[in-house]
Amino acid sequence: MQPIYILILIAGYFGVLMLISYFTGKEDSNEVFFKASKQSPWYLVAFGMIGASLSGVTFISVPGWVEASGFSYFQVVLGYFVGYFVVAFVLLPIYYKHNVTSIYQYLESRFGVVSYKTGAFFFFVSRVLGSAFRLFLVAIVLQQFVFDAYGVPFEITVVISILLIWIYTNRAGIKTIVWTDTLQTLFMLVAVCLSIYFINSELNWSFSDFLQSEELKNYNKIFSTENFFKKDHFLKSFFGGMFITICMTGLDQDMMQKNLTCRNLKDAQKNMVSFSIVLVGVTFLFLLLGALLFIYAERFDIAIPLMDGTPKTDLLFPEIALKSGLSITLGITFLLGLIAAAYSSADSALTSLTTSFCIDFLNIEKRPEAKQKRIRKMTHIGMSFLLVLVIIAFKYILTSNVIDSLLVVAGYTYGPLLGLFAFGIFTKFKVRDKYVWIVTLASVVIITIIGNIPAESLGGYQVGYELLPINGLITFLGLILIRRK
Repeated sequence: MQPIYILILIAGYFGVLMLISYFTGKEDSNEVFFKASKQSPWYLVAFGMIGASLSGVTFISVPGWVEASGFSYFQVVLGYFVGYFVVAFVLLPIYYKHNVTSIYQYLESRFGVVSYKTGAFFFFVSRVLGSAFRLFLVAIVLQQFVFDAYGVPFEITVVISILLIWIYTNRAGIKTIVWTDTLQTLFMLVAVCLSIYFINSELNWSFSDFLQSEELKNYNKIFSTENFFKKDHFLKSFFGGMFITICMTGLDQDMMQKNLTCRNLKDAQKNMVSFSIVLVGVTFLFLLLGALLFIYAERFDIAIPLMDGTPKTDLLFPEIALKSGLSITLGITFLLGLIAAAYSSADSALTSLTTSFCIDFLNIEKRPEAKQKRIRKMTHIGMSFLLVLVIIAFKYILTSNVIDSLLVVAGYTYGPLLGLFAFGIFTKFKVRDKYVWIVTLASVVIITIIGNIPAESLGGYQVGYELLPINGLITFLGLILIRRK
């Protein structure tokens, strides 16, 4: 597929998003930007959250992970499913009861201002890194398959990507995103289904032929229960996935901000439950697509694409969709799905970072009303610049599969949030608030040491996603040490 056609497709896609932004952004107020005036239909939020949760990382990186790990990622997804119910019936009632704009305001009412700022800080770091991971993935695809042909540097590709997001989220923020995420999720789901159909057709298979094929058996092992010491053992993956969801959804301003735009708690819970059921099925489709891509690559002798001289399985899907000579419909489908998946998470991340920084650090609600909108707009620009810098840095420091890197980083950055919220919800103790930041920092240092212990020093035990609950537990125990009645 020629780069010029890809550019035209991208331009048309963003034209549609700008049109949505025009209609949703007629009221340019902070109440609309931060809360969508609490008028979002729950089913729109639920459908849009599928795309925001999956993102470009799932769209490309999950299929790329299948070669090395088979379907073992589905163990993590089953943990996600349980985690969503915890979010729906434990955390959401608390947020609605306290009527928060930023969910970290709960920590202020429970413990004090230092706890509040500490929780907001860890979200901020977590979301900047997570969003940068997701946007980095789409940027390298656009770079490799579009902008390299025109000699455009990677840095300019990143700037263009962030600029486009800023333009259509600048006025109505979360209200626009509820609607754009719905469209983006639709594109992404259509893309994965059509990709499976077209590649099966090229292999002269029906979908049932594919499911019964011997080739699929090389990839479709889900459960790993033989060796508890391995990183992908079922129990470690399942409980790691459950806590990842509780933290990366339930303790994350980005994901919760959408839920808090629903009219009431009951609607928000319906949104969360229905979304979690659909998400499990959609993720399994991505794993099937991953197996199909590697079967196709082996059948037609397609090499794993190189990035800076290193094979990168994350790029196999775009390589097959755009350069293998398959139907141009597949190329268009892939691009729409990729762009939709990447930007459905990135736009809400930029909005949530703006919201958190304005509410949690700048105390915008206590500023003169005449200045509040200007502060929000300047913060929105600042967050855009920050994401640009972090994404560019990833090009030079990131070596592993993107989704694996994302989940590992979550173990370090979301653990203190898990400990803080768990202590607040499940105990009645207060804490010496001024020492909370020391406890959380010590927890991250300890978990960093644990995470970097060589497996040989632990008798062959590989530390995996269980780092997140362990991190939360260390924070919890530290808070016990500074508790007061």
